[in-house]
Amino acid sequence: MNEVVRAETARAAWEELFPTPKAVLAMLHLGGDDAADRLHRAREEARILAHGGVDAVIVENYFGDADDARRALEALSTASELGGTVIGLNVLRDHRLAFALAAEFPVGFVQIDSVAGHLAADADLEYAAELAELRVASPALVFGGVRFKYQPVESGRSEEEDLMLGARRSDAIVVTGEGTGVETDLSKIRRFRSVLPEEFPLIVGAGVTDGNAAEQFRYADGAIVGSFFKDSYRDTGVVDAEHVARFMTAVDAVRASL
Repeated sequence: MNEVVRAETARAAWEELFPTPKAVLAMLHLGGDDAADRLHRAREEARILAHGGVDAVIVENYFGDADDARRALEALSTASELGGTVIGLNVLRDHRLAFALAAEFPVGFVQIDSVAGHLAADADLEYAAELAELRVASPALVFGGVRFKYQPVESGRSEEEDLMLGARRSDAIVVTGEGTGVETDLSKIRRFRSVLPEEFPLIVGAGVTDGNAAEQFRYADGAIVGSFFKDSYRDTGVVDAEHVARFMTAVDAVRASL
């Protein structure tokens, strides 16, 4: 499959999952004092986010563990208040478990923090082969990071080479800056957009706010939003309905201008 066809295929899959342009993917960080509290918070935050109009919620074991992620998926899978909101999943440091859970629950996509660039050559070959097998066996799309926050760069390849490899290993590329909640530099977003085939979906994965959404959505097809939705604007906070409304107002303005 050549790069143009691959990009067109990825675009079609993206638009089937997210028919509304400029998709907003909201993080569920699974914060809380214990397992019961983490589950309660995940359900309540998902309800607020879905009511606020986000396109997807991403279950991530950011504060909780893999068992918390499973419990959240089980609860959200039957939550009528989510309506048509897509459920995504990121199991940090365990992509195998992520695919296993995606086979068990109605997960629309698996996010993987790095799909290219983070491993040395020999390990990368093994990783690529395994990832290809997992993708073939899974109905879930893969949204993969390249030069992602906190990830090492061990490939010995250029950013452009890793980016093109990443596009072959995923259905959308996720670009971030230096850390959680930190604005992704516009020059990096532009650079990624210029390297990727025109139709290939690009997601900004950190630091998107109501103030920079319009500028970043000029180049991106989606945004993963976590910290801005919190009452404290930090990952440690809880989702605040007013923050969700402010952000979605900015996104609605972008959509109306298309």
